[in-house]
Amino acid sequence: MPQIYTFMIVNIMFLLCVGMSIANAQSVIQTDGSSTVYPITKAVADKFQIVKKNTVNVTVNISGSGGGFKKFCRGEIDIVNASRPILKNEMQDCKNSRIQYIEIPVAFDALTVAVNPENHWGTAMTLAELKKIWEPAAQGTITRWKQVNPTWPDETIKLYGSDPDSGTYDYFTKAIVGKAKSSRSDYTESADDNVLVNGVASDKNGLGFFGFSYYIENQNKVTAVAIDNGKGQGAIPPAVETVENGSYQPLSRPVFIYVNVKAIEKPEIKEFVEFYLKNALLLVKEAKFFPLPPRAYTTMLEHFNKKRTGSVFSGIPAIGLTIDELIRREERLQYENF
Repeated sequence: MPQIYTFMIVNIMFLLCVGMSIANAQSVIQTDGSSTVYPITKAVADKFQIVKKNTVNVTVNISGSGGGFKKFCRGEIDIVNASRPILKNEMQDCKNSRIQYIEIPVAFDALTVAVNPENHWGTAMTLAELKKIWEPAAQGTITRWKQVNPTWPDETIKLYGSDPDSGTYDYFTKAIVGKAKSSRSDYTESADDNVLVNGVASDKNGLGFFGFSYYIENQNKVTAVAIDNGKGQGAIPPAVETVENGSYQPLSRPVFIYVNVKAIEKPEIKEFVEFYLKNALLLVKEAKFFPLPPRAYTTMLEHFNKKRTGSVFSGIPAIGLTIDELIRREERLQYENF
């Protein structure tokens, strides 16, 4: 066979192989952010990939809500998982990068304070007691249980909590101390909630905070603390009924995904978000979170399809919001738009 024909056949075969590789290449949807929201988005991603016969790859990474928003506002990811609303500085970062976003609440969480099962004295706490433990002034001074409550034992408290890039840390410090990102720093911090659970589980004097789903998955290892918010209801534990009726306050909170508007020009990303909202009621429950009422998901799907951009929270953390109050906010016609 003349050399020129051999060369042509080799080239044709190469081009055919490249074409087949491109045809078989997976589309990629990039998500990152909150460790709290991770179980929900991961459950949705797994189901979506099955439905799409693995032609789409949904990456679900964890860098905390703050870390996720940094990547999102730089245009590095398509969707950010957030355990709190977007903050003013993050809104400005996105605006500077000309990134518009759609805010979508997907569930409610009960931020859970937990102790070791051998702790029989601190299974109910007031907000004042929690503040006394966690406020900045406590560092180096409030180190023993007896200093918080004279009826508690004279033993050293071992604290575990989210790292400062976490939306859970932002929410907890705002709700308990009164100022976001303000707390003592002499505690064991981690972006991995399982590390926090295991820390509390391994220490009789351990006390930590993390998302409700991590508590539910580890009920045999840790005990949830009932919270007395001083409103005459007594100490309320985190549970389905107390989140739904609004009595577990101020540690009930909405959790979100934020979607880059430009990203939904890709059909697979638009389809993924629609799949998320159409299946959220079931998958949120599977992930051990509290789903919103069906009408809320219908409303958010309408907002998504209309590309309603901005946030109803004006860059301010929403502390003590009930499910009903969230829905009323989300049904407002006017977002803070670009």
